[in-house]
Amino acid sequence: MALTRRVDLQQRSGTQDALGQPIESWSNVATVWADILHPSGVEQIKAGADMSIVKASIRVNYRANLNAGMRAVHNGKVYDIEAVLPDETDRQYMFLVCEVVE
Repeated sequence: MALTRRVDLQQRSGTQDALGQPIESWSNVATVWADILHPSGVEQIKAGADMSIVKASIRVNYRANLNAGMRAVHNGKVYDIEAVLPDETDRQYMFLVCEVVE
């Protein structure tokens, strides 16, 4: 599998409005080439409403500065990074376990 998609990797950055209230914002850490797989979608019923949860795996070249809580953005679609799994055999790639934010 080739890394053929450009993905922005982002982390939370805290800012404040004019009244000193926190504003959630995100800042780019890096723009990388990636491969995105959507291996499963889970239909759940929560509080009487249908809800779709889409999981994804994003493969990127190995980077030391990635962690859970960050996010990846590709073509306007946001992926919350839930876990970062390094490829322990050769440390060439990392797999980002994500949930698509709808």
